[in-house]
Amino acid sequence: MSSLAPFGRMLVVLGIVLVLVGAGLLAAARFGLPRLPGDVVIERRNLVVYIPVASALVVSVILTLLLNLFLRR
Repeated sequence: MSSLAPFGRMLVVLGIVLVLVGAGLLAAARFGLPRLPGDVVIERRNLVVYIPVASALVVSVILTLLLNLFLRR
């Protein structure tokens, strides 16, 4: 077994995770991902800036819980 085999496996797993996250984001956009009260939206004449502060916190907490649940040794 080559010394690059673990790195190759990690890249494959990372690629699968990115595909799943991308598919989830596309599905969320299609079904109208709700904006939480802490998200900042700035609308000007030709510009819309969306800063998902509360959404990022919720996703961070969920991912932290899932990773602690599955990767705990």
